[in-house]
Amino acid sequence: MITVYGEGRGFRVAWLLEEMGLPYRLRQVDLLDGIENDSEFLAINPAGFIPAIVDGDTIMVESIAIMQYLLARHGPTPLAPAPDDAAFALYQQFLHMGEAGLAGPINAIVATIILAPEAERENWTVGWARNTFESRLGLVSRQLARTPWIAGEAFTAADISVTYALEFAQRTIGFAPGATEKAYIARTTARDAYRRAMDNCPATKAWVAGLAGAK
Repeated sequence: MITVYGEGRGFRVAWLLEEMGLPYRLRQVDLLDGIENDSEFLAINPAGFIPAIVDGDTIMVESIAIMQYLLARHGPTPLAPAPDDAAFALYQQFLHMGEAGLAGPINAIVATIILAPEAERENWTVGWARNTFESRLGLVSRQLARTPWIAGEAFTAADISVTYALEFAQRTIGFAPGATEKAYIARTTARDAYRRAMDNCPATKAWVAGLAGAK
């Protein structure tokens, strides 16, 4: 049984596990309340960030690395195109862009909004992060104008990575997707595995429901 520590980007991992039909359990980690006392989690990841997984004797951190590990260790699966597949290059590009170019810069904005003094919330770093997100979003939009899924004609793990980033931006900085992105998010989030993952991530589900109710 695979153990997933923490929600947040751990949702990517739960969604992938649901798509692959692999059994897992989610172990909650509260980063805001007494993480220094969570000895079980800190034994898994002494750096104290989520997500992390335990799969037998293997411990992994970083959501995209975890996804690649699971796809390779428990594959093969069409969720990860093979190197000789025409979709492989786009799959690799957008799998990583979902974090490095999209969700990562949003983190800088969110941290500033939450932690910075009010007078410093619109600073150079926030501007850089927004510009980075928007430039990478342009690549996503251009690709989705060509194909229904981010790597081509079939759903892959790259769609999990990108969808998480787009929803994260919607929920945190008020990103308003255009028609192409909105239709894409509707397709990816209509999948049964997404819904099962959401049911297994109660904090994420409650957060999303609260945001919807506040509109």
